[in-house]
Formats: sequence, C-alpha cells, structure tokens
Amino acid sequence: MINMDEFISYDATDLAALVRQKEVKAIELVEASIERIERFNPTLNAVVTPMYEQARKAAAGEFPDGPFSGVPFLLKDLGAPCVGVRMTMGSAFLRDFVPDHDNELVTRLKRAGLIILGKTNTPELGILPTTEPRLFGPCRNPWNIHRTSGGSSGGAAASVAARFVPMAHGNDGGGSIRIPASCCGLFGLKPTRARNPLGPDFGDIFSGLVADHALTLSVRDSAALLDATSGPADGDPYWAPPPARPFLQEVGADPGRLRIGFTTQPPTGSKVHDDCITAVMDAVGLCAELGHELVETSPEINGELVRQAFMVIWSAGCAWIINALGLATRRSPKPEQFEPLTWALYEMGRQQSASSYLLSLTFLQRVARDIARFFQKVDVWLTPTLAEPPVVLGAFDSPPDKPLQGLRRAEAFVPFTPICNATGLPAMTVPLYWNGEGLPVGVHFVGRFGDEATLFRLAAQLESARPWIGRRPTLSG
Repeated sequence: MINMDEFISYDATDLAALVRQKEVKAIELVEASIERIERFNPTLNAVVTPMYEQARKAAAGEFPDGPFSGVPFLLKDLGAPCVGVRMTMGSAFLRDFVPDHDNELVTRLKRAGLIILGKTNTPELGILPTTEPRLFGPCRNPWNIHRTSGGSSGGAAASVAARFVPMAHGNDGGGSIRIPASCCGLFGLKPTRARNPLGPDFGDIFSGLVADHALTLSVRDSAALLDATSGPADGDPYWAPPPARPFLQEVGADPGRLRIGFTTQPPTGSKVHDDCITAVMDAVGLCAELGHELVETSPEINGELVRQAFMVIWSAGCAWIINALGLATRRSPKPEQFEPLTWALYEMGRQQSASSYLLSLTFLQRVARDIARFFQKVDVWLTPTLAEPPVVLGAFDSPPDKPLQGLRRAEAFVPFTPICNATGLPAMTVPLYWNGEGLPVGVHFVGRFGDEATLFRLAAQLESARPWIGRRPTLSG
C-alpha cells in the first residue's frame, strides 16, 4: 500500500512504474488521489465534477496497458467531452449537459492507461486567465488561497500543485495551459498547432488558436503523454510535422549550445512586474551557466494590431461557440444564462463581419511568417510567462456598466502568451523562480514551429540543474 508521502513525491512516470512492477495496485493510487481531493478540495475548489465510482471501477478492472496504466488523472471541464459525464464549460447554460461520446483526445488518454477521476474548474467558456466562474465559484491557488490559480486551466493547475494527481488535462487558446502552470509552479507545454487532435467535433477551434495537452509535475511526463496522444485523427484538416523520434527520447538528450533570444518587453508595451523581469534574468543566467548563448532580442511585432486581430477572432469564436451550444442543446441562449462579460463578448462577436475575420486571420498568418524568419537567427525565444505574479482573486471582475473591463485587465496580465496561439508555435512555461512572497513566477520559452524536441531537451536540462518537483505549497502536504 502506497503511503501519502510517497504518493505526493512521485510523478506520473514513477507511479506507472510502480503499477507495472506490481508494487502497488491502480486502485490504491485512485484511493490516495480521492483522499487528497476530499481533504483539500473544499478549500481549493479545483475539482467540480467527481467521477470516483467510474474511476474505482476502471482501476479494479482491466485497463489498457499503456505508458500511464493505473495513474489517476483529471480532465478540464472544457473541450474534453467524456461519455456520460456532464461538461459545463463553466457555464450555467450547460449545467446539465452530458455528452454522448468521448472525443479523440479522451479516447487516447484512456488508451494510455490513465484513470479519470473527475473534471476540473474553468472560467466560463475559458475566456479569462483566472478561474472564477459564477457557476462554481473561484478556484484558489495552493501557494496562496487568496490568489488566482490562473486560467483557463486553473482547476487543473491547482489540482496538480496540490498533488491531487501528478498531471491533468488542459487546453490553451491564449495561454490557458501556460498561465496557470506559471501561477501554480508547474511545467506547462502548449504543443505546436494540431499536434493533438480536436475531433470528432472539431477540425480546429478559432482558426487554430486552441491546442490541448496537460500540466505536469515533470518534463518527462509531458513528453511521454504527448507521445501517447499526438498525431492526426481521420479527417483532420491539417496536422503538425511528425517528430523525428518519440518526445520522451528528447528528455535527457543533449540540447547542444542553443542561441536563446530573450526579452522582458511585451509587444503591447504594457508594464511588466519586477518579479517577472527578475525571473527572466535569473533564467538567462542559468542558461548561460549551462553553456547556451544568450542575446537580448525579439521579433518586430505590432502588438496593438496583433491584439486587435486576436480579439476579432476571439469574439467571433465566442459567438460561434454559444450559437453552437444552442444547437447542441436545442435551447436558445439568453443573456441571463451567461456571465455579463461572456455575453458582451458574444455580442461583440456577432457584430464582426466575415471580411474582418479573414483580414484578421491573414494578418496573424503574416505575423507567423515574420516570427518564423526571426527563428532563423535564434533557436529559442525566452520571455516572462506573465506580466505579473499571481494576482488576487477578483482582479478581473467587471462592473455592471463595463462588462468587458475584466477582459481589458486580462490583456495586461498576459501580453506574452497569445502570440504563440496566433502563430501556432510550441511554447512552455518552466517553474524556475519563486518571488519574495513565496509565489511561483514561471518563465516562457518559445520554439520553432514543430520543434517541441528542442524545448523538451532544454526543459530537461533546466529541470536537472534546478529541480522543482520537491517544492510543494504548504497546503499540499
């Protein structure tokens, strides 16, 4: 029987090895995970839909022989339909919506042997970079329960940071894996556009802005999970370039002497907190110690035009998804069924024209080509993940007469991450720095299109030089 100290000390790879070697049973891991959730979730509010009985049944029976067989796992309550389990997307409109199928990613997660224990908290429709939906209430950061856990995969991040599970599903349309990973001291990778499938319901989401993957305790877990889930599904409109070899083989491989460009200045010109600047400069020093060449540089980006183009697609996407939900539920969406910010964004999206959408998409594709040329001069681009450490809960609230104010505040908080969604580039946040208040402040590394391999090599080198898995918030243990 595994004890709790062991359970919270291991990553998913270690736990899978214990099951494979018959040193523990999957049901023991599931019970340990449920115990953690029942102990700490009343404080954190990270898990909103338990699936305990399904998990116990799966763990006690025959489950697939995969890289993570018997390891407990959590799904984000957004973009991951699981047959027979409600999917609210953080919205009262979907309070009772129950999908009748697994999507392709969930199918692959199950095939990898993961035991799904429940679904995690998310802001309504994943819009904000904090997890404070009106439907479920705020998710709290295990490092400081008065601070945001980030968003939109905030429930997933809080769950992993509190060691409910060693890794959890997330998705990322503007930073929604990397933002909460930074806030909660985790490794968070957004893969290259179309690395993981979105079917059968979607070919892409918001013209390629959204990517699915996970938040993890270790680099190797992220790599091995991506090996298990990536690759095109039948009918996908496009897919990422196939890797030269499994991503897991990149972990521990020599990255060579990389040319790393770095900046602390966002393309939008917004202010960056001193802690976030310090975190980048600390990472610059560490990378230099490891033998890499560091040069202060960044691509030329018209940040204001990127922001405007992104908002055209984001608002149109909000209108599209609400209309689609209306069709799926056979109900007519009404303002009172959504949060004021969501409905205001929906109304903005309804006013966008087809030509403005296509012009915005054309502009962002041009930016992607410009940044691709920038990557002819550097191997990796290093920036802050966020412009501030985790902010207090309520920081993104909007007054009734200004429902979009929270979204404007969000733009100042996340000026670095959305460009990777617009361009499709892989990017990761790495937990290398904690500030004077004991809050994690992630640093952000961006790679060339299709080149998660270099990121995994570098991340593993950084993890070896400055291990973070042993750093746990007081609440977690």
